[in-house]
Amino acid sequence: MFFSQACQDKFILNILNNKRNGLFVEIGSYHPIEINNTYTLEKNYDWKGIMVEYNIAFLDLYKEHRPNSIHLMKDATTIDYKDEFLKNNMPNNIDYLQIDLDVCNRSTLTTLELFDITVFDTYKFAVVTFEHDIYVGDYFETRKISREIFEKHGYIRVFPDVCDHRKEAVFEDWYIHPDLVDMNYINNLITNNTKNYVDNTITGKSINCQEIEY
Repeated sequence: MFFSQACQDKFILNILNNKRNGLFVEIGSYHPIEINNTYTLEKNYDWKGIMVEYNIAFLDLYKEHRPNSIHLMKDATTIDYKDEFLKNNMPNNIDYLQIDLDVCNRSTLTTLELFDITVFDTYKFAVVTFEHDIYVGDYFETRKISREIFEKHGYIRVFPDVCDHRKEAVFEDWYIHPDLVDMNYINNLITNNTKNYVDNTITGKSINCQEIEY
């Protein structure tokens, strides 16, 4: 069973061939189960990782439902991520990174900029889902600047401008790092889904997460 809002967990597991015992960094974890990208990974595939969430009210639920992971109840824009990775013995190659914060107050872009200057030169992530929320407005050029940062560090957008059943609600880009995944599979995945993009008035084209063919 998948618990992500937009099948991100399904995307991760397909890209990584249903990998077990993986590692994640989930920034903006929200509820530990509902609309959560890593619950299925931890519960059914024995993953663990670092969960970052500002709302301390979730901590007891994390302890109950996500006992294998580390819970950082902090402002994501103020964390020394490299120090946290070192303290928690994270390897240089990590399976999944989520950045899902508030684009309107710049926390999304500020956190990515921290990764740009302190993390990406040392750590690679096999799969990344990044929420730019362009459908609510082009705040701080988050979509454009985030793409420049990821491309600079060698990431490839597998599915740009992912939406849900509302084709105008374009909210995420999904990336991989070519050093850490099967690029034959990735190239076929991109080619086979070209037909599934539809027109919209915000970004020109978007793809419904539920119509992605694996």
